[in-house]
Amino acid sequence: MNDLATWYETGNNKIAVVRGGKFVGKTWAVTDFAMGFFEDHIIVDMNKQTDFAAYASKERRPEKLHAKLTTSLDKYDFKDKLLIFDNAENCSGLLQNLVQYAKYNTECKICVVATVCGPMLGEEECADDICVYELMPMCFDEFLKAGKGRKLCAFIENQKLTAMPDEVRESVQTMLEAFFVTGGMPEAVDEYYKTGDFRRVDVILKSILDRMTDYLINSTPKRYLSKVMAIWKSIPTQLTKENKKFMYGYVDPKARAREYEASVDQIVRMGVVRQVFRVRNGVLPLTDQRDDKSFELYHLDHGLLRMMAGILVQDIDTDNVLDMMDGVIAEQYAMAELYMNKSVGDLYFWISSATAKVDFVYEGDGEVIPVDVQTSPHTKAQSSRVFRQRYNNKTSVRISTDDMFVDKGLVNIPLYGIWCF
Repeated sequence: MNDLATWYETGNNKIAVVRGGKFVGKTWAVTDFAMGFFEDHIIVDMNKQTDFAAYASKERRPEKLHAKLTTSLDKYDFKDKLLIFDNAENCSGLLQNLVQYAKYNTECKICVVATVCGPMLGEEECADDICVYELMPMCFDEFLKAGKGRKLCAFIENQKLTAMPDEVRESVQTMLEAFFVTGGMPEAVDEYYKTGDFRRVDVILKSILDRMTDYLINSTPKRYLSKVMAIWKSIPTQLTKENKKFMYGYVDPKARAREYEASVDQIVRMGVVRQVFRVRNGVLPLTDQRDDKSFELYHLDHGLLRMMAGILVQDIDTDNVLDMMDGVIAEQYAMAELYMNKSVGDLYFWISSATAKVDFVYEGDGEVIPVDVQTSPHTKAQSSRVFRQRYNNKTSVRISTDDMFVDKGLVNIPLYGIWCF
């Protein structure tokens, strides 16, 4: 909301692009923002206004686009209103044409909403004329703030300077365990804070998962559908095998990469999974080291991943919540927290020619930073050590249940504090 307020005040004629995962509240957030900052708002649903969507994707002349828009909506006065183009993820050419329209019609502001993990179509070509904001499932700090945990957030942020009192640490641990169960989907978080009933949370998560599956079935082009659904169903198995690199053989024993590559691209673009690529070497720039053929697919949300794996609340070991699925939930959680941490760049992973695997690597302060995720205290980050010895980098990160400390280039980040380091 603060980002959109800044865009409203300083964005001039730039378009706001709000993109992100499915069912995370993008349209709700934009509509709520519009009600507070504009006299009125107009939603153009590109899934329903199919004729206009097709026209707007091709028509480059802003005056023609304006005429079509007023006819399609049967409205002529857009002054001081927010035009919201919703479900715009599949409209190639739309963003470029709307950029020109925004310069033509300066009496209103324009926001484009798209369900997609990563850039939407045309985004890179319009970079100078748009403000991009990404909405994903809630991070741990957002989960805390959704309840009454702002003081806990302050303790976590201050831990870099001041040790956390034991009673506060216990409260943080309790809330982190709750977040591992609920995940970050707004509906599930809302249910948790309303009822405190994790069984009710499971009902909500099952409902979201069913709707997400229906969304894939109904929105995937027919030529990709069978393969997309096979990929979707394989996600828990892919993440629980020892080598989490995506293996087509776990989708279909007879599968070949070339037969599934387009379907992988399709399901990633649909905003229900996130893709992390392997880097061949841990040297800068990492984009040059990216192996497009080797990647991992993570779920959109760790709560949904738990539900998809068939782990109900009553099945969880209450003494070891953070190690659910042998640490897979923790790795999914860590990926999402790193993904939304503004000080962390694009995420990759690294595998040595032997057995060492670094869960994540990213570029930071002129060097490549390896990240190991651990769910047991006082464990050694062996893979990061191999990485540092090979590439002679100074810093590595271990995410674990230990409190924050720095030792000889190793930065230990507690699981509960990934969002603020």
